[in-house]
Amino acid sequence: MAESEPTPASIQVGEKRGCPEDEEESTPSKKPRVESDHKNGGAPHQDEEEPEGEACDEEEDGDTFADMMKHGLTELDVGILKYVSDHEGFSGILKERYSDFVVHEINKQGKVVHLDDLSVPVESEEVHEAEQQPQESDVLTEEQKKQLEELQLFKNKEGNVSIEVVDDTKEKRTLVHRAIKVQFPGLETKTEEKDGHKFIVAYHAAGKKALAAPRKHFWPKTRGSFCHFVLYKENKDTMDAINVLSKFLRVRPNMFSYMGTKDKRAITVQEIAVLKITAERLAHLNKCLMNLKLGNFCYKNHPLKLGELQGNHFTVVIRNISGTDEQVHRAMTSLKQTGFINYYGMQRFGTTAVPTHQVGRAILKNDWNEVVDLILKPRPGAEKEYVVRCREEWAKNRDPEAALKKLPNKRCVEGQLLRGLAMYGKKNIVTAFGLIPRNNRLMYIHSYQSMVWNSMVSRRIEAFGLKAVEGDLVLRGAAAQILSAEEAESRSIHDIVMPLPGFDVIYPTHHGDGYRELLSADGLDIDNMRHKVKDYSLAGAYRRILIRPSDVSWEVIQYDDPRIPLVHTDFEKLENKPAPIFNKEGKYRALRMEFSLPPSTYATMAIREVLKLDTSIKKQTQLNTTWFN
Repeated sequence: MAESEPTPASIQVGEKRGCPEDEEESTPSKKPRVESDHKNGGAPHQDEEEPEGEACDEEEDGDTFADMMKHGLTELDVGILKYVSDHEGFSGILKERYSDFVVHEINKQGKVVHLDDLSVPVESEEVHEAEQQPQESDVLTEEQKKQLEELQLFKNKEGNVSIEVVDDTKEKRTLVHRAIKVQFPGLETKTEEKDGHKFIVAYHAAGKKALAAPRKHFWPKTRGSFCHFVLYKENKDTMDAINVLSKFLRVRPNMFSYMGTKDKRAITVQEIAVLKITAERLAHLNKCLMNLKLGNFCYKNHPLKLGELQGNHFTVVIRNISGTDEQVHRAMTSLKQTGFINYYGMQRFGTTAVPTHQVGRAILKNDWNEVVDLILKPRPGAEKEYVVRCREEWAKNRDPEAALKKLPNKRCVEGQLLRGLAMYGKKNIVTAFGLIPRNNRLMYIHSYQSMVWNSMVSRRIEAFGLKAVEGDLVLRGAAAQILSAEEAESRSIHDIVMPLPGFDVIYPTHHGDGYRELLSADGLDIDNMRHKVKDYSLAGAYRRILIRPSDVSWEVIQYDDPRIPLVHTDFEKLENKPAPIFNKEGKYRALRMEFSLPPSTYATMAIREVLKLDTSIKKQTQLNTTWFN
């Protein structure tokens, strides 16, 4: 998802953390299929975070971001052209605050996931008896626990806590070491001798490359191997949150599993599973993590798998709306009854002046010099100064080592590509490009496929409107079938699918030539979609033209303070904080809507249908600037 949904320029994004986070990639397959999840072929879950892969800098301040977006894409640039309804659109601001976009996962049982219980589960007597070993909790005094907790929360000015081991035996020292590490995640310990006395010194180690193998703790056979929990997060994408948890728990990120990644600029609630970490240890993290909360713990014998979710439930606030109550009613009724065009949202195509689908097109054309040029060349718009210097150095001397020295962060796509070019030489670009994580590389060609799909769906709707016609495609199982004129009479537009280009799909007979012409204009042969590099040979997939949300509801609310949150979150409910109070005579008006979507669809495209407004960051930034000025 790089999903960053439209991000208003005047809102600061990002929160401070106690430890740095790393990136993690996952691996999509190339198998042909009906789109159901991001990791199995290129379509992201609803407005999830897609790795953008181009920007070394993660976030910009407001003015800088607005300047950068002057050169960004609009919906017209990526084939998003049509609407399904005839209601009059109105303006509004999307994601003015990250709390205006709340996402709850819908699990594989069809239940909306909520964080509503922070307690640790009571286990059977068998488990407790099995754990009747020396208790770490008995080793530390209350005063020592208090000191360690202050250290864990960065409230200790000394930076460490020393505990004298009076009864000095190896067993006693081991118990103290273990007690600190189990009860206070993020702290590390060492033994020191001072004036003939031995002390165990605790200090903050989170973030200091503490990714050793998981520590061996006793695990009862009667307990499920995986602790499942609900993760509530604010303004953080899923993998960043997991990297934070892994550092505090001193385990590798791949010990965690989940069913789908979620938005960054949002409040999201989803289920996570982790291998052989107790609920107690997880619950203790609630004391020392910002903008993350863990709860609803239980033990199970299985991890979670990508794509197992049934969808997501969205609560979205559109601020400063201009539409009348009647306009809003017509727009939301249309969304509920007819739905919206299932376009790939703007986050699919990146946020810089060089769109990801252009890089994807160059990869598919096997034009590797253009791939390097697109990723590394100087570009208009604001970027971090060191990124600008890196690009200038590359443009000036084409020296990967010299350009790489300008980057403090070597893990970004530019850094990984330059490192590859330095290692393998400028004549081995394919190998050098391979240093970029696989899902980031595939993201580029998925982006190109998405642009083609958007464009062809717009053409199809322009030509035939919202009815099934001869030559359309429908699915029977996982296979597509071409409709005859007679069959089309009994079919709904909601049954119709269109293909993403690939070597293992069929095309609608009424627009097969349209696909051919579009790809040909880009220098690609629709009959030869297999690539010399196997990774970049995509089979294609089928995607429904229209999506009809479920559980649709809405209300127009009025309020006086633009800074107050307008959604009552799970965490606020747990803290017994009052729900927002709206003033019927309030100065400002907002539309608060709720709806559920299946996997692989974009909430921003549903919102676009309601507002009839360009959802690109470029346009939203312009709106937001006007609103705040």
